[in-house]
Amino acid sequence: MTFALLIASYLIGSISFAWIIARLHGVDLRKIGSGNLGATNLSRACGPKWAYTCFALDVLKGFAPVFAVKLFAAPENPSPAFFGAWLAIGVAAILGHVFPVFLKFKGGKGVATSFGVVLGIWPYLAIPGIIAFAIWGIAVLIWKYISLASVIAAGLFPIILIIFIAVIENWYFKNLWPLVLVAIILCSLVIYLHRSNIKRILNGTEHKVLQKKA
Repeated sequence: MTFALLIASYLIGSISFAWIIARLHGVDLRKIGSGNLGATNLSRACGPKWAYTCFALDVLKGFAPVFAVKLFAAPENPSPAFFGAWLAIGVAAILGHVFPVFLKFKGGKGVATSFGVVLGIWPYLAIPGIIAFAIWGIAVLIWKYISLASVIAAGLFPIILIIFIAVIENWYFKNLWPLVLVAIILCSLVIYLHRSNIKRILNGTEHKVLQKKA
């Protein structure tokens, strides 16, 4: 059953809404801007409205599989083994987004889908994730780089999670360590996938958002 859920979650993650929306507009997103199949690059091709739509759909495809597990399969006192299986289903959705089987394994960078997975694992990842998302929004407003904000939020998320485990009385590291381990791995992957954006920021060629038009 778990294997079937993993496959289903991966296939859901492999649905590239950015590619679909762009194709409906007659655009091959892989030939626009950075070539990335994500909401940021879609904004360049089709405008902010469609980028917001894509972001919401990418969040949903990460949220739906893991939240369904919580609703229908979560025990009253989850064990590390359950957390491991729960996370594996979320990771499958993220890997589907980053390496979609339908598009020769070349997809997006997984930020929105990862956020959806985080929101679905309530409350253990969702609460730290909401705080990290708020930091992401503040970073976008300050520096106008979505990629930089994503790297900052990804770097801080595991730290926020560890702090919560340390201060909340009934959050025990002996049960929640799989969440910490996977948070570190996934956030490291997000940062790694943004390495070209970091280079463009340093070179002054990265695309900015929320800029006033001349």
